[in-house]
Amino acid sequence: MTFQRARSEEQREIRRRAILDTAAAMLDEMPVAEVSLNELSRRVGLAKSNVLRYFESREAVLLELLDVFLESWLAELADELAAGIEGHAAPEVRAGQLAEILSRSLAGRVVLCDLFGAQGGVLEHNVSVEVVKRHKRSSLTRLAAMTELVRRHLPELGDGAQLFCLMSLVSAGALSAYVPPPPSVLAAYADEPALGVLHMELRDALRVSFTSALLGVLPRA
Repeated sequence: MTFQRARSEEQREIRRRAILDTAAAMLDEMPVAEVSLNELSRRVGLAKSNVLRYFESREAVLLELLDVFLESWLAELADELAAGIEGHAAPEVRAGQLAEILSRSLAGRVVLCDLFGAQGGVLEHNVSVEVVKRHKRSSLTRLAAMTELVRRHLPELGDGAQLFCLMSLVSAGALSAYVPPPPSVLAAYADEPALGVLHMELRDALRVSFTSALLGVLPRA
């Protein structure tokens, strides 16, 4: 892919979109840690200096992708919750259904979880204050949307809904770092089966985490 010099806002937006789309395609092939600015530039057909005209760093590209992926996931989650939660069921039942749907939905979006896992320790470094503020504003908007969705199906959570949503996203990022295990860990489990108790499937781990959190913030009868 090669480009002429962008001379209008429309052309600049096309260039930005191409960079984001290329980075998204790379994340389908490799973890966040392996996405480099050099390889991104090569794949998009621009000099690295030109990519930096649109995004100040690799981390800025990935932060914007995190917001794009999160927005897309929340749109799909709304339909999943509407279809999977019984509106007239007891709060404990709806809480279990919510935990099941969230864990299944997030476990199926490995790239999103990987980005969450890298957010605090990697992606929010090597970016300017302005980029951080823009990202955090978007994050607040997405958090509010998720909170509204959860409250719609489990209003009993009340003010605890926002904290639950925030901790759910943090948990998804943290737990995804252990799945799948590297070959050395799998080999250790194979040599000593007793160690296998430490093995986690992401969906199961998320469901336990979400269920525990919901029971913790759900008001007692």
